Amino acid sequence: MIKATRALMLATFLSGAMTAGFLAAPASAEETQRREATIMVSGEGKASVAPDMALISLSVVQEAATAAEALAANSKAMAEVLADLKSQGIAEKDMQTSDFSIQPKYRQETSSGNGYEAPEIVGYSVQNGLTVRVRDLGALGGLIDRAVKLGVNQGGNIVFTNDNSDATVEEARKQAVADAAAKAKTLTEAAGVKLGRVIEISEAFARPMPELMAAPMAKMAAADAVPIASGENRYTVTVNITYAIEQ
Repeated sequence: MIKATRALMLATFLSGAMTAGFLAAPASAEETQRREATIMVSGEGKASVAPDMALISLSVVQEAATAAEALAANSKAMAEVLADLKSQGIAEKDMQTSDFSIQPKYRQETSSGNGYEAPEIVGYSVQNGLTVRVRDLGALGGLIDRAVKLGVNQGGNIVFTNDNSDATVEEARKQAVADAAAKAKTLTEAAGVKLGRVIEISEAFARPMPELMAAPMAKMAAADAVPIASGENRYTVTVNITYAIEQ
């Protein structure tokens, strides 16, 4: 009696499972049939603007027989550079120490035999780096010239940027959307279908980086200043848009 009951329960369970499976299949097929036809395109927009700010790296490197002597000489030179930058209107918030190091200098003697000669410390080198944000690009050349005369002997890397690039990026973003829409229109017309609503839109880069372009002329503070060409910054935005295709 117990075995017969168990067999009946098992048969009922299998029958229910098979029925549920057969009932689920039409729903899946129906969902596939209702899936909306779409087209996805990418668009790119570019906008340029003249930079209004520059980041420049300046370093003072001093060498001496002892670390203390090298540090003292370096500190004296860097203090003069900082004071001069302040006198030219550079705010303290726009100056930041970016690299500082004390390194021994070694000399390796050539061994006359097969033995190993350990390197000998013959002096020390102290480097103090400074990153300066220059908001007056017309003064940049003269600033570099004065800094070199006061002891800066390394660095000089310049990156031109914009204090606020929101308006330029917005223009590039609009161009990217227009470019994507034009591509979608061309593709659907060629395929003989009608372009529908926008389903999804995304931006590839939230904050595009500026791209340096060639400058038509140099900006100089004075005739004897370092010639500096600021050029333009180009901001690029890429968008991906998914459109529905009307049936």
